[in-house]
Parts: sequence; structure tokens; C-alpha cells
Amino acid sequence: MGEPRVIGAEERRARLATRHRLAGAARATTAEEVADALVALHGTDPATVFLAVGARLADDGTDPVARTERALYEERTLVRMHGMRHTVFVVPSGLAAAVHSSSAEAAGVRERARLLAHLAAGSDYDEPWLAETERLVLAELAARGEATGTELGAAVPRLRATYVYGVGTRQEGPQSVGTRVLRILGMRGLIVRGRPQGGWTSNRFRWSAAPEGASAAAPPPAEARAELLRHWLAAYGPATEADLKWWTGWTLTDVRRALGALDAVRVTLAGAGAGAGGEDGTGFLLPDDLDPVPSPDEPWAALLPALDPTAMGWQERDWYLDPAHRPLLFDRSGNIGPTVWWNGRIVGGWAQRPDGGIVWRLLPDAEDATDATNAMGTAKGGRTALVRAVEAEVARLAGRLGEVRVTPRFRTPLEKELSAG
Repeated sequence: MGEPRVIGAEERRARLATRHRLAGAARATTAEEVADALVALHGTDPATVFLAVGARLADDGTDPVARTERALYEERTLVRMHGMRHTVFVVPSGLAAAVHSSSAEAAGVRERARLLAHLAAGSDYDEPWLAETERLVLAELAARGEATGTELGAAVPRLRATYVYGVGTRQEGPQSVGTRVLRILGMRGLIVRGRPQGGWTSNRFRWSAAPEGASAAAPPPAEARAELLRHWLAAYGPATEADLKWWTGWTLTDVRRALGALDAVRVTLAGAGAGAGGEDGTGFLLPDDLDPVPSPDEPWAALLPALDPTAMGWQERDWYLDPAHRPLLFDRSGNIGPTVWWNGRIVGGWAQRPDGGIVWRLLPDAEDATDATNAMGTAKGGRTALVRAVEAEVARLAGRLGEVRVTPRFRTPLEKELSAG
């Protein structure tokens, strides 16, 4: 065999630009196309889903929020569900079974076992009691069609029960059974989130029973892991084992088995972010995805929301983010805030002020990104081009938001500073 193909940071940014629908010519026409391109949209903060879609849609005069709501709540071509790393995502309906079988189902089993352990330590409730509570919730949803958590708590009093969490620790205190029961039923694929109360930024969702036969359609876990990884590598590859383990939440053994099932090809990652200390590292691509990918013909900018799938897509991010800027852009739990992108690199952050204005700021040393050239040696544009492109994206975002005010669920230092100014 010959030497592995070498892929540098510039080509990785080119792949990101087109496959994540960020470059102007690559923008999508539907919310479903965006979700397919990104595999899974982070849904922990409801606003992220709509802002991530809107940033990638071509301007055709239609409302991105309405298009996304239609896909989620009317056509059901997008599904909000628990998935990788116990996190809530919005995924294409055709991929939901693979996400459930590869990631959510096992996580739900573990979460239920933890709840039973907590109930045993801090209450008189046991497994039969929990099983009956779950049965009553499912029966209530079958009768109602859908209900909020509050409505379910009124109809099923067991959901209002409490137990003592963290017995004997500094965290000891009462907790509600209801929130955890609904979360577990969702992770197990027995109930699903529907349209929220209030607007598209609300996180108070209605619940309904999962469609009949949904769990039966799920492939075996190993097959599901290979299917999900195939989609992910097509969108995010090349990626390291560390990237894959982090994004999926699987064990390293499961990651390697899925790579083997796909006959994934090893490539050498060179340049910024390739490995610890900057040395070359090993990544993986699908066997039919080894051809070079050129940079877009035109420079591009993007304003991506907090928790955007592109910004959160890899564990090793140095090829698109200077490590020195992480303290400004991330909270202490590793959640990224709103970011400004220029030609495949994060060069700044943005925020919305209480009066609705969109403000942004370039990070120190962002000027370096304006001097880069693409793989063909063509200049990508200097600072003037960057500022004009970002201001155009600010205008697009302001038009989409209108009177809506968006505050990220997880606040980061730069976002808080900008929004207060």
C-alpha cells in the first residue's frame, strides 16, 4: 500500500464550507437539506436549531423559522430526540432509528438504573412503582394525544413525587421524579417532544407517545453505529478517533468496530490542529471520499449560534479555532457561544443586545485569517472583504430575528460582554 493521503487544514476548511452549507454557493433550500448535511442539530437550546438552519438557507423570501417548524411539527421530516452523549438533537427522520439504537437506547437504560439507585437511597419507591408510573404516563398520552409536563403531573400524581437526591453529600436535597421519568421515557424512544409552548425559542415542550412500531424499525446497535458513522464521516471527515469518540459518546472499541465495518481509510492530518503540539495526526475518511476538495471560489462569512453543530463538531478544533480564544468563546462545561466565521475559521463572536441589535467583535490575531489563500493560491480577501461579508450576515440575521430576542442557554464570556454593551 502507498503512503496515506495527506490532508491539511485548508482542505478541511474547504470540506466544512461546502458540506456544512456555509459557503454562499453551497447554501441549502430546505431545513431538511441542512439537517441532512449536518447529521444532527444540537437541540439542548431550542433557538440553536432555528438559527443553525437559517444561517445555511439561501435567501428566497420565505421564513426560515416557519420552514423549520413545518418540518418538525407538521411533516415530521425532522425529529427532536435524545441521542449522542445524552444530548437532545434534531435529526432527519430517516436517521432517527439509527441514532436511537446506536446511542439513545443504551443511555436510557443507564439513566433508568441510576434513577432506581437514587430512589432506593432516598425514598420508598422501587422498580415496580417506577414501572407503573411509566405505564400511567404512556396511557395518559395515548388518551390525550399530547400534553405538557405540568398537565401530565396533574393527571398522574406519581410524577409529583419527590425523593432525596445525594443522601449524605453536600448536594443532598429533594428532587422531583417527574422530570427524570419523562427524560428516561424520551431517551428510550417511548415518548417524543412536540411543538413547544410559546415561540420557537421556548424549551417547554409538549409530549406525545412515539409512533407505533418506531422501536421495531431500529437496526441492531452495531449496524446502527456503522450507519450513523457513515453519515457523520461524509459530513465531518476527516476526523480522528478522539473526535469520533467525543461526538458519539461511544466507547473507543465501538468507534473502532464501526470504522472497520465501513472500511474507513486512514489519512494523515497535517498542519494546525492535526495532533497534540501540532505534529501530524491520523484521521479517517470513507473509502469513496478520498479525492481532494478545493476551496470555494468566493470568500464567505457566517454567524453561527451557540452550540452550532459545526462549531461543536470535533473535539480537536485547532484547525479552525486558535486555542488561545477558547476561554472567551466557551463556558466552563465546554459549550461554545455564538461565533463569527471567515473562510472556515472562527475569527470572532457575536451577541444580541436587549434592544435587539446584533453586535460582533473580531478576536485578537483574526487578521491572520484575512491573509490566507485558498488551495489554488487565490486570495480570499482582506479585512475590508471580511467586514463587508460579516455585516451582510448581521443584516440577514437581524431580518430573521425581527422582534425576537435570543439569549443562549449557556452564556459565554464574550457573548455576555457583547450583549451588555
